[in-house]
Amino acid sequence: MATSDFWQRVSASVSTSPEWAGGATGERIRESRGTTKLWMVLDAITILGSAVLATLYERHTGPLAGAKGFWHGTLIHGRPMWILLALLFGFSITLIVTSRRLHLYNPARLNNILHEQRLSVQACFTSGLLLTGTLYLVHAQDIPRSIVLITLGMVTISLSLRRLVYRLLLYRRFERGVGTRNVLIVGTGPEAHALRHHLESIRHLGYTFKGFIEFPGGNSRFTAASGDVVGNLDNLFDQTRKQFVDEIFFTTPCERSLVQGVLEQARIHGVDLRIVPDMYDGLTWNSPIEYIGQFPTIPLHCGHVPEVELLLKRVLDVVFSSLVLIVLSPVLLAIAIAVKLDSHGPVFYLSERIGKKGRVFRCVKFRTMVRDAETKRAEVMHMNEREGILFKINNDPRITKLGRFLRKYSFDELPQFFNVLHGDMSVVGPRPPIASEVREYKLSHLRRLDVTPGITGLWQVQGRQDPSFDSYISLDVTYIDNWSIWLDLKIIARTVGVVFAGTGS
Repeated sequence: MATSDFWQRVSASVSTSPEWAGGATGERIRESRGTTKLWMVLDAITILGSAVLATLYERHTGPLAGAKGFWHGTLIHGRPMWILLALLFGFSITLIVTSRRLHLYNPARLNNILHEQRLSVQACFTSGLLLTGTLYLVHAQDIPRSIVLITLGMVTISLSLRRLVYRLLLYRRFERGVGTRNVLIVGTGPEAHALRHHLESIRHLGYTFKGFIEFPGGNSRFTAASGDVVGNLDNLFDQTRKQFVDEIFFTTPCERSLVQGVLEQARIHGVDLRIVPDMYDGLTWNSPIEYIGQFPTIPLHCGHVPEVELLLKRVLDVVFSSLVLIVLSPVLLAIAIAVKLDSHGPVFYLSERIGKKGRVFRCVKFRTMVRDAETKRAEVMHMNEREGILFKINNDPRITKLGRFLRKYSFDELPQFFNVLHGDMSVVGPRPPIASEVREYKLSHLRRLDVTPGITGLWQVQGRQDPSFDSYISLDVTYIDNWSIWLDLKIIARTVGVVFAGTGS
């Protein structure tokens, strides 16, 4: 099968050891531990909370409510308390192990709601049977059976309800285009078309089809429409950059060495790679099969996604933004009134910005310019003080008198905390660009759109007065490469100083 010199060079550089697929599987397992541990901890907390509530209910309203001596003497200071704690620990371990074997800690997008609910009830029922069996074998007559039954019922309801709420919130995000995964399909044959139809028809999978990659020697009878073919193997990873692709699906048979070359490049670019498992003899040994809806796929590489850290970042965004909006609500009202009285026009300025993975959203700010500022942009282009594609004028004649004060102390950006609550922005991140800027980006510049844009960022606190576009991009990439919750907190702290210094313009 013919391939280009590029792919031959890449393939020659990759080890042909039969363990390469298994190694990718091990990498995937290591990277998913954080999320799995979080769900395990939540399950254990649910069990403990259910047991405490069941005990309190039985103590105050159950048939043993009047037996205070039993609760204060026997259960708390005696043998049954230790038995109860040991049984709770064993029940937690059993439920976690059972849930793991039933794949309840896998990504939610891989199963539907009813299937997940059935597995949740099955895990609780299996663990409950083992718990009651253990109670019978150890002759723990001192443990009220009503507490056990109430605990099992509350755990089953709580776990099922928690997973249902999480999934519904996830689906709602998918409908808004948030959190979806962009995919390219290598091949244009019937399997490729069937997979595309499958991904687009089952919306809860959270996949967005971005195009076919033409494969040399493909069956011409099934060639995709010209508008759906976005590239070939030679420019595959240029397309993954342009289309903000998260996963590549291989649906056509090809040489083992070629897939190895793509795998190596996928690891370098941080793109997940899956193949349909009815081909590639020997390549997928020791690799697990994951179902994308009804399609069996084998993940050869899965990039690192710090889901626990991102969850904490989202919690920080919501809490911090809520506090800012509540505490500064009188200031926001006063500014809104002042803007309305200062000049003709709306209070807020709504601008279409490019967010994560090229998603367009409306960024809200207090209006700081005259009403027809956009139509006068061409008249002041010669006054631009920034390099490259950036546009900034310190003494822009279109800015109102109040607007200059608002910009000096960054008060005009306070409404963007509503964008943060909506999920379009984060408190910390690269600034969201406008579409005209993105159209002039090079492929390497698109990397700053891999993350959620922010109100403040490393550039705002370190290079705000630097006119260089290269410095602008460099600081954003540095933030992305070194991101952590601690770095966000440091940037927020430094932003407070920058705001009070009045360096805005």
